Amino acid sequence: MNATQDIPPKSIAVLPFVNMSSSEENEYFSDGITEEIINALAKIEGLKVTSRTSAFYFKGKNIPIPQIGSALGVSILLEGSVRLAGNAMRITAQLIDAAEDFHFWSETWDRTLDNVFEVQDEISLFIAERLREHFGHLEIQDHLVEVKTQSVEAYQLYLKGRKTFNKWNPDDVKTSLGFYQQALKIDPNHTESILGLADAYSFLGSITAIPFEEGWSKSAALTQRALSINDKLPDAYYQLANLAFFTKGDYGTAFKHIQKALEISPNHPESQQFITFLYIIAGKEREAKTHLSIALSNDPFSPEVQFYSAYVDYMTEAYEDALHQLDQCLTINPMNIPVHTIKTVCLLKLGKYDEAIHYYDTMPKEIVLPGENAGIQALGYTMKKDAAKAAAFERQLVELSDAGDFIADTYRFLLAAVANKLDDAFAWVENAMKNGSPLLLYRYGDPLVNALKQDNRYTIYHSKLFPGEVFGLQKKASHKKPLLTEEAAADSKKKLLEMISAEKPYLDPDLTLRKLAEQLDLHPNQLSWLLNDGFGKNFNEFINHYRIEAFKVMARDPKNSHLTIMAIAYDTGFNSKTVFNTFFKKETGTTPKQFLQG
Repeated sequence: MNATQDIPPKSIAVLPFVNMSSSEENEYFSDGITEEIINALAKIEGLKVTSRTSAFYFKGKNIPIPQIGSALGVSILLEGSVRLAGNAMRITAQLIDAAEDFHFWSETWDRTLDNVFEVQDEISLFIAERLREHFGHLEIQDHLVEVKTQSVEAYQLYLKGRKTFNKWNPDDVKTSLGFYQQALKIDPNHTESILGLADAYSFLGSITAIPFEEGWSKSAALTQRALSINDKLPDAYYQLANLAFFTKGDYGTAFKHIQKALEISPNHPESQQFITFLYIIAGKEREAKTHLSIALSNDPFSPEVQFYSAYVDYMTEAYEDALHQLDQCLTINPMNIPVHTIKTVCLLKLGKYDEAIHYYDTMPKEIVLPGENAGIQALGYTMKKDAAKAAAFERQLVELSDAGDFIADTYRFLLAAVANKLDDAFAWVENAMKNGSPLLLYRYGDPLVNALKQDNRYTIYHSKLFPGEVFGLQKKASHKKPLLTEEAAADSKKKLLEMISAEKPYLDPDLTLRKLAEQLDLHPNQLSWLLNDGFGKNFNEFINHYRIEAFKVMARDPKNSHLTIMAIAYDTGFNSKTVFNTFFKKETGTTPKQFLQG
């Protein structure tokens, strides 16, 4: 659990919107609305947004709001619901202060299904505005949701594909292909469906559910197709990074693409995970843990992030910690092939040779990769000093490798290192570099090859595989210029105070930062910055200060003795009893009743 004082105020989790439709099949639609709002809010610099996986962890669970907020490390939660009836759509949303468990804003939208993209943008902007008013300056774009298709049907098919793909097993991923393909028949330029297909093919190729070359070549073509339509897609650059790494063994290009993805979307969860991986295999522990920390903060309940955390533990030789996290991953998804792969080598490093050797004996055949199974047994028997059995499984590895099994081929490298056959290991590295082995980069820094790391040749090859100039690609954070010049800020500040005194806009209970900005002829981003920089307050603090002062005057006027405390509060611009009492106590250190009795 996070201590309350450690939770950043500008942080939000969008909980899965509840499907209020009569059909449970519309669950995919309410999930899609949730995901679009998460993606939209994640574009706002300075706002911490919990990623989809961790937000959806709480779906259908009856857990107190403060507990959810603390677990996710956020100050605000967004809840909502979606009801579909024919072409009619009703969406409700409410913002909740997580620590205090009170709703401070709610809204309902009645629209037709044809307006789904506009209402997603409208909701996201409304939420962003309320957060800015409540917690301080944020620069908000004029639109947060980009309309990627004009076809609601194509969008619905994409959402069905996405929901099916997220089950992360071969059968469901293959089913998702059909949904994406149907969507693209309706709208061939729908980039989300194109990238959905690319992701599905690369996944199936990676686990050899389809031939490796087929999966990744289709993924490459689809990714380029998406980029030709829109070159500002973080998912596309993430996919390019995977392509460069796993098909060409090109570390520098992979690093460049993942940096581009994070430049477009700093909160992109998959890119934060992948750059963690890129750093840790290069031996850059500090940088890897920095990005892992971001990934964990944004997505603390994600099995994927937990896997990367376990992998960092393995690579830094914290084997017991790694094993614990890997076992937790497997309780969520026992079919997760990468988790099983790292768990077996963890067992070897812990000296649990027999457990590793027999690990795949009782596993479902669809997750047992021949190269992995033969490789682990060859390593296990070698480490047990059982030369005869080790030789038998080494022969299996050679046969599989000669037949084109690239996983088996990399185990020959690990085996040479474990057997202390250093010349053979470095000969394999030389050959793998010439042939562009897809897993050379992944295996080169593995703790199983520690025997190589004392040899001068290891450093020489390391500098070729992970060239130092790659890490200079990172861009320094640029200092943003003030949104107003010093002279313009002073003029606007003066104009604002004069308006407050003369026109008393704070008495309007529906006053918003945007409405006040229009009256001052400023962009909302400029007024937000001015309040933060010039007055040290957010919009609510600034406006409610004047409302409290107006309340004090009215409440002490004998002419108003017949009015209740809340009647006067409403007359001075407040529209919520909770907000009034909270701000009054904050401003005066006492309750309204105690103030009037004093």
